[in-house]
Amino acid sequence: MNGEWLIRGRDGRLSVYLVTQDAVLCRAEQVPGGAWDTPRRMGGDQRLHPGLAVGQGVDAYAHLTAWRPTTPGESGLVHSTHFRPLLAALDWSPIGHPNGKGDHTGRPAVAVDHQGRAHVFVRNGGGGLSMRAQKLKGGWGPWRDLQGERLQDMPVAVAGRDGRMEAYAAGDGTILHWRQEEPETAIKMADTVGVTARPGSLRALATSGESTTLFFSDASGTLCAWRPGTAPVALLPEAGPGPVSAVRCDLDGLDCTVLAQRAPSGRIAFAAYPSEQESAGAAWTESAGSLPADAEVAMTLDADDRLVAAALSPSTGALHLTRRKDEPGLALGAWRAV
Repeated sequence: MNGEWLIRGRDGRLSVYLVTQDAVLCRAEQVPGGAWDTPRRMGGDQRLHPGLAVGQGVDAYAHLTAWRPTTPGESGLVHSTHFRPLLAALDWSPIGHPNGKGDHTGRPAVAVDHQGRAHVFVRNGGGGLSMRAQKLKGGWGPWRDLQGERLQDMPVAVAGRDGRMEAYAAGDGTILHWRQEEPETAIKMADTVGVTARPGSLRALATSGESTTLFFSDASGTLCAWRPGTAPVALLPEAGPGPVSAVRCDLDGLDCTVLAQRAPSGRIAFAAYPSEQESAGAAWTESAGSLPADAEVAMTLDADDRLVAAALSPSTGALHLTRRKDEPGLALGAWRAV
């Protein structure tokens, strides 16, 4: 999955999205902090390719994007909006192919601006980045080629200051950054940095009202942070091979960025540092209790603005949760199966 697959809905309920071989399922809390319902299929009966991108706007609506098979050897992207966790999502609607037609070209990313418009980014058949955005009055604008070459197949997208769209993608020995100069303007390539990122390791987060930060693992296995306009900073050794999750939250009155990643021990490792102050340093602390070997981790804030982490096994659908204790520092409770 790409994006925030653990989210807090408009009504305060948490929900997670699970990907099967041909569908997307959702599980949600029946009440904030309460029991969880059983998995429900999202978007109707269309068959999908494995893989999902999730983005959430300031209105807390979730936007989902995936590939579906169309004709033999060809695929197209589809989009759905999920307004509240316990409601049914809209049916999947086609948004086309960045090259007009062809097979799927890479895993998409989706971010939502402050007007509630989804922006879908995906590597195109030429190896560059393409984007298509919803219009303010309904429907979708045209596909736009944002350039780039030999990109990895998993870009990331984020809404930065004033909902301005930003996207990142890794190429051959480089990371590229695209952004809007002003809301509702064209998205253009803005910066590049010469560094090799491990495939699938990119994670973007709005870390202040002014900036977004890209986290990635370099070729040496170091987790790095990059804010365009500056040089990447080596933060700490990656905890393990899986994707990193990042969230911004208040810890004891301090604006912090919390990172989480699955360690080889099967546990989830957590680290925290003051947002955009990488020089302060960070260190991993592994949580108690071993989880499935393929568990992926995501984080968000619950209805009480308390940090919550979810570990999800793609192979079994097993879901575990932990929440921050009412204690100083980054103290989390035991993992609980739901």
